[in-house]
Amino acid sequence: MDNVLLVTIDSLRADHVGYHGYERDTTPNIDRLASEGSRFMNAFAHGGSTMFSFPGILTGVTPLMYGGHDRVSDSQTVVSEVFDDAGYQTGGFHSNLYVSGQFGYDRGWDAFYDSAPDQGMLASARKWAKTNLQETPVYSLLQWGYDKLESEGGINVGSYHVPADEMTDRAIEWLEATDDDRPTFLWVHYMDVHHPFLPPEEYQRHFRDDVVSDTDSIKLRRKFIEEPDAVTDEEYQRFIDLYDAEIRFNDAEVGRLIDAAEREWGDDYVMAMTADHGDHFLDHGYFGGANALDLKIHVPLFVSGWDDDGEYDELVGLTDLPSTLVDAVGLDVPRNFYGESLRKLVFDGEWDRDAVFGGWTSDDGDNHFVREEEWKLIRRPDGSAELYDLVDDPEERTNLVDDDPSEVRRLQKRIDEHLELVRATADDDVERPDMNEDVKERLRRLGYSE
Repeated sequence: MDNVLLVTIDSLRADHVGYHGYERDTTPNIDRLASEGSRFMNAFAHGGSTMFSFPGILTGVTPLMYGGHDRVSDSQTVVSEVFDDAGYQTGGFHSNLYVSGQFGYDRGWDAFYDSAPDQGMLASARKWAKTNLQETPVYSLLQWGYDKLESEGGINVGSYHVPADEMTDRAIEWLEATDDDRPTFLWVHYMDVHHPFLPPEEYQRHFRDDVVSDTDSIKLRRKFIEEPDAVTDEEYQRFIDLYDAEIRFNDAEVGRLIDAAEREWGDDYVMAMTADHGDHFLDHGYFGGANALDLKIHVPLFVSGWDDDGEYDELVGLTDLPSTLVDAVGLDVPRNFYGESLRKLVFDGEWDRDAVFGGWTSDDGDNHFVREEEWKLIRRPDGSAELYDLVDDPEERTNLVDDDPSEVRRLQKRIDEHLELVRATADDDVERPDMNEDVKERLRRLGYSE
C-alpha cells in the first residue's frame, strides 16, 4: 500500500460509537470501516482538549514535551513532514484553530487549509477595543451584549468552524487534482461533533421526532455552560440527541470521503480514524474543561487497509498513531516520535505499553496523569490528587487518594519518571503565538479560551 488517509473527529466519545457498544446507530460507515480493520478498544488521548491532544496525533509526543501544547517547536517533527520528505503529496484540511499554522502545524503540507481568518476589519476593531477599552465600562458592555445575544437570543454570533460537508468537499477537490503517479497523505479533521451542536434536520430525525432549531440549540448550550444545575432531564436528553445527530452527520461525510478515496486509490491505501478527545455532559456536575477522566480521554481508534480485522484491548496512546502511519507504508519512524507502531501489536504480538501518560496546563500550573489498566492518578499543580480504581469504579466517582497511599506513591513515581522525559525535551524557545482577535474570539466561543 502507498496512500495514507487520516481522519480525526473532534470531541467524539468512544462510548457514543457503534462498534464500542453504543445502542444508537450513530456511526454506520465508521462501524463498517472499523470491522474491516484493527480496532483498538482501549485507546487514550494524552490530554482532554484539542491543544493538549494533537501534539500526540501529529507529532508523536505527550502534550507537555517540547512545550508542544503551545506551539510545535523546531525540535519536533510533524507527521506530514515525514511523508513530504518521502515524496508524498500531502494535504491537510480542518478548521480547529489550535491546529492552525499559527501553532506550527502547517509544516510539510502541499495544501493546508485551517480556516484561520485574515486580520480583517472586524478583527482589527476587536483588537482596538481590547487594547483601548478593556478597563472601561464600554468594553464590559460590548462583551456582555455579545454573550447576551447568544445565551438569550440564541444567535450564533460568529463562525465557529467549517461544517463537515464543506470540509469533505475541499478534501475531495484536492484529492481529485493530485498526481496519480505519486503517493498521497491526506488528513481531514471534522469539527461538527464539538459544541455548539447544529446538525442538519435530516440527521436529527434519526434520534428525534421533532427538530431542534439552531436558536434553541445555542441557547441550550449556554445553559449547560452557565447554569448546569438548572438543566432538566428533558433538556439533557435533547442535548444528547443533538450530539448524536452531529456524529451521524460526520459519519455520513466520512463515508463520502472514503468513497472518493477509493475512486482515486482503489484499495491501495491505509486509513486510520480517531478523535482528539471525548466530552462530558454534566456527568460529573459540570460541562467542559481539559480534565483526564475517561469521558474526555477514551477515544475510538482503528486502522484499516492492512491485512487484519482483529480487536485489541491493550492500552494504546495517540502518540502511537503517527509512528503507525509512517511504519505502515515502510517509512522510517523518526527518533523524536515517542510512540510505538501498532504493527508490533497487530502483526508481531508484541506490546510493552502498560500505561498512558499525559497532562495539561491550567491557570495554576501543569496537571499530570497516568492511566493504567486498573488505576488512574491525576495530580494537580497544588499537590492534590485523584486516585481511581478503574475496575470497581469505571465511572471514576470515588477518589481513593486518602484510602490507598501506597498506590498513590507508586503512581506518583511513574508520573515523576515520565516528567524526566518531559524535562529532557524542554524547549525554552517555544512561545505561544500572538493570535489576532478573530482567532481568540472563535476559540473562546468554542469553549477553549478565556
